[in-house]
Amino acid sequence: MVVMAAVSAVGLVADDRVLVGAPIWFKPLKFSVSFVAYCLSLAWMLSLLPRGRRVGWWAGTVVALAGLVEMVIIAGQVMRGKRSHFNHETPFDEALFNAMAVTVVILWLGTLAVAVLLLRARIADRASAWAMRSGIVLALAGAAVGFLMTQPAPGQRRGVSTVVGAHSVGVPDGGPSMPLTGWSTTGGDLRIPHFVGMHALQLLPLLVIVLTALAPRFARLADHRVRLRLVLLASGVYAAAFALLLWQALQGQPLIQPDGVTLGVAGLILVAAILGTYGSLRAPTPLAGKIITEDVSDSDVSTSDVRASKEPAS
Repeated sequence: MVVMAAVSAVGLVADDRVLVGAPIWFKPLKFSVSFVAYCLSLAWMLSLLPRGRRVGWWAGTVVALAGLVEMVIIAGQVMRGKRSHFNHETPFDEALFNAMAVTVVILWLGTLAVAVLLLRARIADRASAWAMRSGIVLALAGAAVGFLMTQPAPGQRRGVSTVVGAHSVGVPDGGPSMPLTGWSTTGGDLRIPHFVGMHALQLLPLLVIVLTALAPRFARLADHRVRLRLVLLASGVYAAAFALLLWQALQGQPLIQPDGVTLGVAGLILVAAILGTYGSLRAPTPLAGKIITEDVSDSDVSTSDVRASKEPAS
């Protein structure tokens, strides 16, 4: 995928063709970069599994191969000057799109297998464990948004239309769009919740890394209970934001032109995030010096040794 990203970047410069309102090599560039982040995240998570590594290896291999097949089809269609997604223009184009649909389902099921392994795994750092679990569940939800895109848009009919399915809601694909992302500025766009959901796989674990890095400077973050509370809060806020973006897209609203209801719900989510963060940092935690049962049981110090250490010296 790194190689494909480089090839696509060269294609953007050397090939001036435009397809559905965007440079023709823009789609393979976006997909390859996304796959790089997605697969690296999955590989890192699989490396932390205490058990089930063989099953995880097979699941990861299935995800990688499914992604490879999808990228071969996307790049091949670019070379032909054809759209890869929703293309029913010829039997060959339709067969390629159907093959992509199968690979997406296989990729989703492979990720689901990894999610099950992570949900069952006993990982020592609970904040990291829940960041990975929440991230992969949200990634599955984000990936599932892709299935909504394959439904016929208004005016399209299966077996009749040359294009069946769309990224945009309420407007045709290929209209005015945002720079870099290509998201519609005149209607809803299902690629937005799709993108946000899938990249929870990177952002929530990244939060744990940031909190851990800040722990030496902020004493509250040194407590694993505080980090866990913040991760659970972030997961809930992220899930609410994902649901709101999906609802907004299905209503046909552009991201940059939300209505009053969308703004109101977004405000409530923001307030919940602020109050939750304050509460997570202010909530009392056991004293650092308190002896916890599981810590003692895991050490080489016996209960009698602990009692003896508390008795005054003779």
